[in-house]
Amino acid sequence: MKVALLTDCYLPRLGGIEVQTHDLAAQLRSRGHEVEVFTATLGELGERHGFVEDVDGVAVHRMAIRLPWELPVNPFAPPEVRRRLRAGGFDVAHVHMGVVSPFATDMARVALGLGLPTAITWHCLMERSQPVFRALGHARRWGAQGAALSAVSGVAAASVQNVVGRGSDVRVFPNGIDTTAWRPPPRTPRDADAPIEVVAAMRFAARKRPLAVLEVAARARELAAAGSRSGSGTSPGMRLTLFGEGPERGRLERFAAQHAMADWVTMPGRVGRDQLRERYWDSDIYLTPARLEAFGIAALEARTAGLPVVARKDTGVGDFVVDGVNGLLGADDDALAHGLARLLTDPELLHRIADTNRTLAPEQDWPSVAALAEDEYRRAGAA
Repeated sequence: MKVALLTDCYLPRLGGIEVQTHDLAAQLRSRGHEVEVFTATLGELGERHGFVEDVDGVAVHRMAIRLPWELPVNPFAPPEVRRRLRAGGFDVAHVHMGVVSPFATDMARVALGLGLPTAITWHCLMERSQPVFRALGHARRWGAQGAALSAVSGVAAASVQNVVGRGSDVRVFPNGIDTTAWRPPPRTPRDADAPIEVVAAMRFAARKRPLAVLEVAARARELAAAGSRSGSGTSPGMRLTLFGEGPERGRLERFAAQHAMADWVTMPGRVGRDQLRERYWDSDIYLTPARLEAFGIAALEARTAGLPVVARKDTGVGDFVVDGVNGLLGADDDALAHGLARLLTDPELLHRIADTNRTLAPEQDWPSVAALAEDEYRRAGAA
């Protein structure tokens, strides 16, 4: 079939929706489908105004206009996209929604207005925006028009379901991962007294809560040391590496300086997938305190790389991390600190979880996710 993927954000921007949409396009092509992308994101050299370029074998329609901060917004795009969808012989449209997605919202209207079978996936949690979405009524109307509605995790799907009501079935369409690429190689034995390597990776933006990484790690370090002094465990020490970049960096650096973290915390900036993967393979624990995590791609990558994951239990991470099996889940930051301290002081638990993750791949491998995409497209066509 011929698939149109419609998204505000796409490469060369880097983020969850951008990378996942790119990888989905590649997976669909590998299964014999023809795929084109429509986006409000500028190209690498500023391509816009409907310019079509080839990105890894996929035609990308750059429906962008020049705006301050290169915002992926174009209220003038619908007529031209409507023309291209009508003339392009597409069988299905797949719209990818974030918290604020003006382009994708317009594209859902365009596709459904053409009578094109349409799948719509939310990559966000609606919790704080539910009253707004209910008042606008977009999602409810889309469901009533026959769109196949989905979200990237169980908690995200529940938040969308609360908005659309009982009239439409909101299913889970997860993000995907190349489990073969992230599968860890045999581990080189480490000295028994070597510090435990804790790693985190995220955008340094307030909603991702990077400061909480430092706070949770510092508290866990104190708890582990106290447990060691009381004779209730051993504390080999820990090192924390926080990968990422963004507007919160200055705040993080000031916090680390004020709390004398320089000897055990490093923040080397943002790195590519390959470098991050190799660092995961050489680390011991992954930490993420994000509260508004619809899925948690970085956590899935870490879990696939063999790391026990310490995360909030009320997020999308719970779709691939079972508490006590693939990591430790907590209700708040204090629970995360105690969970991390537990892994620091209980080598048997740490090794058992790590062995599980290194042996058993998660269910969100790309072939399975691509097959689910085809199911969603058939569901949209049937509706």
